[in-house]
Amino acid sequence: MDMHSNTIVDLQLVQSNEVGGSYHMEKEGLKRCLDLLESNGVEVDYIVTDRHPQIQKYFREHSITQFYNVWHFDEGLSKKLTKNKECGLMRKGQRSIRNHVYWCAECATSGPEKVAKWTSLVNHLQNVRTHDNPIFPKCEHPLTESKDPNKWFQRGSLAIHKIEKVLCNKRVWRSSVMIFRHLPCSLILRFAPKNVVFPFMGISCRLYLALLHHNENANREQATTSTGKMVYKMVFPKSKKGECIARALKTDPTYNYVDELLKLVFDEVIMDPSPFVDEMKAIPIPTPLCAEYDRPSKEEAIAHHVSRFNQEGVGS
Repeated sequence: MDMHSNTIVDLQLVQSNEVGGSYHMEKEGLKRCLDLLESNGVEVDYIVTDRHPQIQKYFREHSITQFYNVWHFDEGLSKKLTKNKECGLMRKGQRSIRNHVYWCAECATSGPEKVAKWTSLVNHLQNVRTHDNPIFPKCEHPLTESKDPNKWFQRGSLAIHKIEKVLCNKRVWRSSVMIFRHLPCSLILRFAPKNVVFPFMGISCRLYLALLHHNENANREQATTSTGKMVYKMVFPKSKKGECIARALKTDPTYNYVDELLKLVFDEVIMDPSPFVDEMKAIPIPTPLCAEYDRPSKEEAIAHHVSRFNQEGVGS
């Protein structure tokens, strides 16, 4: 996806048995995308991904600038924080910490500034608003006095020591320099739900439909009332655990790509299908995953199923 235009440039479908396991699929898909861009003369300035170790190594070897999707960074950090049993106060302030992560990604313009703002969080948790780093010497928000001392971590306490150990971990610190704004969600599940099994070509077609729909409707404007007032809807995201948020309601999507596809089928494919058939046959289709397993006869499967339910129960 080109983040400046919010347009999907390419997608690649990789099956696990093509690359020796699901762990290698992301790297192979990335390589195919970059090869396609390079073959078309497109130069990549930087790429925003998750923190997959293979991807990090690949970028280092090819001197490609990498940033991390702030959502993945936030999820990984939240899991580490909630593992500490002594950090009940931290779980209460989880929302503030997540806001701080996104604030660093949005507001900081350089690596040193991101580090300075990120490390200021440890002081902020102790109600200290001034910091030693000259790049970010004090908090920018208005100072508010709290009458509840339990809202803050006590200096030198075991809890703040554990929190500082997580927030200033070498890998977390290095990652904080590379966090970037959150990438938008896709429409894949609407076109290819996970509870339905599709063949390789079937899932490929559905992915391309999702791509066409996204590119046509990605930059829709916010809906307005007859008086020009912006329209919002109230939603309860699962990730918010019951918290209600307001979300901007976009204008209705369009489906002009459907007309373009129908025009292509009736004006070109039906008139001369041979070039399209040749291109379809040139697509390498991997063997289905189920082909790797021995398939028993139907009678054996039925006999095994019946025998399982005819076994006598074991007494307690």
